[in-house]
Amino acid sequence: MELNRLPLRRVEEHPLAPLPRDRWPADVPAVTQLLETGLDLDAATVLVGPNGAGKSTLVEAIAEAFGLNPEGGTQNVRHETRRTSSELHEHLQLVRGAGAPRSGVHLRAESMYGVFTYLESVSRGPSLHRMSHGEAFLAFCRERAGVPGLWVLDEPESALSFEGCLDLLAQLRVLLESGSQVLLSTHSPVLAALPGARILAVDDRGLTETDYDELELVQHHRRFLADPQRYLRHLG
Repeated sequence: MELNRLPLRRVEEHPLAPLPRDRWPADVPAVTQLLETGLDLDAATVLVGPNGAGKSTLVEAIAEAFGLNPEGGTQNVRHETRRTSSELHEHLQLVRGAGAPRSGVHLRAESMYGVFTYLESVSRGPSLHRMSHGEAFLAFCRERAGVPGLWVLDEPESALSFEGCLDLLAQLRVLLESGSQVLLSTHSPVLAALPGARILAVDDRGLTETDYDELELVQHHRRFLADPQRYLRHLG
């Protein structure tokens, strides 16, 4: 997809609504970098980093600023159980592609149980609660495959097996081929391998564009699988 046709080309701090730098989440290095220099997005952008680095904070704020339901779903879902996302979305300015779709889908792993309950209450379709956690995640994506625009997925691997991650990769590739855009945060070396994605390492240095083979996540998994005892002997 041409960059100027992307649903979301760039994210930056809104000039009329700056976020004080001494207040969370502006003091998180990755968020600070976005606010200071902005973030350009590709057709597929993957954020990879340790817990607490700011991956979820970024993707959740971008999803909400785009108009997607903060707990998951589309713009049409207005379900909320308990607000846990930051105020960051209120301070962002989005640069959208001319004529690009303004719709999308948000899958936020930690809050999808409540979204599935909401969808069950307003739909006559099959209940996602009757499926396993992973099956429900994959079914949720399949059922919305026709929704064009921005797809934001926050650590979906929390529900998925190795095979489930491969299934999701296949679904995301089809979405990209059909003209949608994907923004994904993950701890999974499988999902980080999304074909054609720009990979950003998220850590205490901020956001750094990185090749797949250079990711610490990938290197640690390779070393662990090659010699598990090398890691296990250091456990308390």
